[in-house]
Amino acid sequence: MSKKTLLVTRPLPQSVLDACADAFDATFRDADRGLTEAEAAQALGDYDAILCTLGDRFTARAFEQAGEIRCGMLANFGVGYNHIDAKAARTAGVAVSNTPDTVTDATADIGITLLLAAARRAGEGERLVRAGKWSGWAPTQMLGAHVTGKTVGIVGMGRIGQAVATRCALGFNMQVLFHNRSSKSVPLPALQVGDLEELMSSSDFIIVTVPATPETRHMISAEMIAAMKPGAILVNIARGDVVDEQALIEALRERRIGGAGLDVYENEPEVPQSLRELENVVLLPHLGTAALEVREAMGRMALDNAIAWVGGETPPQIVN
Repeated sequence: MSKKTLLVTRPLPQSVLDACADAFDATFRDADRGLTEAEAAQALGDYDAILCTLGDRFTARAFEQAGEIRCGMLANFGVGYNHIDAKAARTAGVAVSNTPDTVTDATADIGITLLLAAARRAGEGERLVRAGKWSGWAPTQMLGAHVTGKTVGIVGMGRIGQAVATRCALGFNMQVLFHNRSSKSVPLPALQVGDLEELMSSSDFIIVTVPATPETRHMISAEMIAAMKPGAILVNIARGDVVDEQALIEALRERRIGGAGLDVYENEPEVPQSLRELENVVLLPHLGTAALEVREAMGRMALDNAIAWVGGETPPQIVN
């Protein structure tokens, strides 16, 4: 019996590629960008299953343009799947899965990395040293914000939000506030705040971990940013469009808030020059899950979902 065909849309760790080749008649796309809408439509007609990633544009229009759809499974490499119209996929009879759990700790770690780097002005300090402009230790040089014992507000208390909260509470003795769409009981000292503006105005640090949906786009709006304390720091490890990027740039430029740490952007990979020019923001190139063992685990989970589909089973991490 011939194997089902699988398109892997981006280069992945070799161990994952080898496993894909064992399980499928696999095609490996060698590209540093995602599929365009037209390419996604073509792929839906050409392959039985697709192991896709952030940047592949499986939009409603892509499903409409595909004509006769051969693909029955989109196994997404990543927990976020806002690049896939899951409703359109379901209508077309295409299952969609993601890779939760595997990314939780790695993404939470990046959140803490950005919190500390922004609070202690680590990016500025490194640039100073690299430029050969450091004149030596001084009592008032590059004073930043102390982290231990401060108040952190977490927007979104899912797996990643709870992992961040645990690190903040147990590692830095921080008071944890959180805002969530529904009432949530969490196994650590944390206070749920019903009103987002109250959270923004009460926190020394705000860490955003909500999924990207039409409802969360620009959830951190100009009004919410205006509610922040003058010295507060905003960290975004969710998706770029959850934060109104232009409003954040203006607040940083005018020094109305203490700073920001960003791993995601509204129009990746584009990062506005006006943001790159600012010293009071730490900018990372979407490193949330960028550890080999994490990416291997993500790839194997995505593949396991595709294999389950081939076997006539419900993919374990199906989302639609």
